[in-house]
Amino acid sequence: MNDPILIAGGGIGGLAAALALAAKGFPVVVLEKAAELGEIGAGIQLGPNAFHCFDTLGVGDTARAMAVYVDRLRLMDAMAGEEICQIDLGEAFRRRFRNPYAVIHRGDLHGVLLRGCRDNPLIGLRTSSEVLGYTQDAQAVTARLANGETLRGRLLIGADGLWSKVRRQVVGDTPPRVSGHTTYRSVIPVEQMPEDLRWNAATLWAGPKCHIVHYPLSGWKLFNLVVTYHNNAPEPVAGQPVTHAEVLRGFTHIHPKAQQIIHIGRDWKLWVLCDRDPVENWVDGRVALLGDAAHPTLQYMAQGACMAMEDAVCLAHVLDQHGGEHVGGLEAYRRQRVLRTARVVLQSRAIGDHVYHPEGVHAQLRNAIMAGKSQQDWYDTLQWLYGSNGLDGSAAT
Repeated sequence: MNDPILIAGGGIGGLAAALALAAKGFPVVVLEKAAELGEIGAGIQLGPNAFHCFDTLGVGDTARAMAVYVDRLRLMDAMAGEEICQIDLGEAFRRRFRNPYAVIHRGDLHGVLLRGCRDNPLIGLRTSSEVLGYTQDAQAVTARLANGETLRGRLLIGADGLWSKVRRQVVGDTPPRVSGHTTYRSVIPVEQMPEDLRWNAATLWAGPKCHIVHYPLSGWKLFNLVVTYHNNAPEPVAGQPVTHAEVLRGFTHIHPKAQQIIHIGRDWKLWVLCDRDPVENWVDGRVALLGDAAHPTLQYMAQGACMAMEDAVCLAHVLDQHGGEHVGGLEAYRRQRVLRTARVVLQSRAIGDHVYHPEGVHAQLRNAIMAGKSQQDWYDTLQWLYGSNGLDGSAAT
């Protein structure tokens, strides 16, 4: 069959899937609803499992050249203004997990994948091509586009994000779960970051129903600021500009050293965080889900993009193993990915409750447990996540 594999969505997951599938010799057409291919947002954290995927996708060297390599993950008590613990990301970490931990601008990461796709003759990229649904028979799947056009493919991969139209047909579920957590994002020039906070670290300040994250970006030209509080927001919002006063309202109770990060932020925009309960049914005949369309997660493990790229690598690997045969290949992909991604979704929720946002005795218990861990303990804790690229199906071990 010469029909291409159709991919709904030209974000990080969709482009990674295109690169992975093309590397196995499959022709691909990416269908993006926006008029231009691009990414909104600012910084993104990349664990070693992301770099495992970059190497498989053939963009490892380019991604490494654009990343900022932080020395540690640092957890601070936002009430006391003191460090709770840190994870050393140096040589011992790299030896253990065979790759570094880094941060990168989301647009830069998307650009790395996009250039790889544009350079590959097996990949077609189409904009203004939103997939609304599909039909299928024994020979092919036909995607129905918002402009009235139909497109025939060997398979259809729904990588169209949290509000996936493909998922709606595959799963038939309700809207995403609104967490009630509101995140505000800002990017500032590095010289505006107070010198005593200009750490080469991915830093988390954890406080009662709120937290602050900051780290350097873009070759130390910028600092990424992400602040979140649990304000019981009732409905999803994405990228809405807000005032400084609104952002500050959730952080008036924390230590002045942490609070000053709010004051230096500029041009804040808000997102209300959403996820979904894990489901098993990612596959419908010749159609499968990938990334946020399959398993949207909260940000608290910094694994959303990493899981999407792992999905992409796994999908291409198993389809190649099955000779492109869709039923066995898509089911093998689902089986290998469903438990690992479910663990990330559920553990992200738990970390939000027990690490990022506790108060009182709950917070004291967090501090005692996390301060008591050795570096070896931390590496052992992270082995299941960072020691894999998702190909081995290791999910909950």
